Amino acid sequence: MSTDFRFNINSIRLDEDYQPSNSTRITTNFANLARGEHRQQNLQNALTMIDNSFNALAHWDNPTGDRYSVELEIISVDMDIKGSGQSFPSIEVLKTNIIDHQTNQRIEGIIGNNFSSYVRDYDFSVLLLEHNRDQSKFSVPDNFGELHGKLFNYFVNSEAYKAHFNKLPVICLSVSDNKTYHQTENKHPILGVEYLPNSSSLTEQYFKKMGLKVRYFMPPNSVAPLAFYFFGDLLNDYSNLELISTISTMETFQKIYRPEIYNANATAGKCFQPNLKNQDHSLTKIVYDREERSQLAIKQGKFAQENFIKPYQTVLEKWSANYAF
Repeated sequence: MSTDFRFNINSIRLDEDYQPSNSTRITTNFANLARGEHRQQNLQNALTMIDNSFNALAHWDNPTGDRYSVELEIISVDMDIKGSGQSFPSIEVLKTNIIDHQTNQRIEGIIGNNFSSYVRDYDFSVLLLEHNRDQSKFSVPDNFGELHGKLFNYFVNSEAYKAHFNKLPVICLSVSDNKTYHQTENKHPILGVEYLPNSSSLTEQYFKKMGLKVRYFMPPNSVAPLAFYFFGDLLNDYSNLELISTISTMETFQKIYRPEIYNANATAGKCFQPNLKNQDHSLTKIVYDREERSQLAIKQGKFAQENFIKPYQTVLEKWSANYAF
């Protein structure tokens, strides 16, 4: 089947001088850090936390704990609908690169990590809210996440993706605060102890429609499990250093944005219920407004509705109905 879409991929360095572009979702983890009068200090602190976490996990042949540093690239994907002459900011992810200061090597890390999508904002903050506005019991609209999942999967299998990246993405998110996680006997030297949830979450189901599987691991030095979304074989498709680059990057963001869970003063036990009201936690030097973030997600969802969903609804519905993976 011929496609109606083309992808344009751009990259920008995420460092202390980073400033979000006009098309970047401002609720995205890295963009949220780069706002306000303390933006540069926020970024410096976060990047230092990432490097320290990386070296703590990559401790072999690293006696002084400063052998490695992590460089981050923001990968922005614009989607062009043929014939429209317009492009829409489709997704943004992070790519990690590892600098080995002992060998002076630059080692490619993992693509994915953080995941940002205007269409996901539309699904969760506009479509889902409107669907449940007058209902007494929560429910999910028919075909919820179908279009987004197919667009993402199409991108990952596109020639544009293959030209830029050697491996499939891994996305790392926080655990759900309305699920219970049970520790298993399975333990990986880098990913740590595996946990299993008591039930599937809406996020799990949404990412499944993108073609992604999920496993939950609590890495060494961590206090709570992380959710790893992936294609293929998470434990064998990626090197130790690649996995560490994702853990150190994404756990740092979670310590900042979910300190009640990821900067808690007690480590998750055999049975773990995440709690965003947990008072027994430490704060980083980086703070943000969680309430503002929720409001911005609605604005971003409406932006996607007005600039992508409505103008191209007929094209999108026809394409989605015919695309299968």
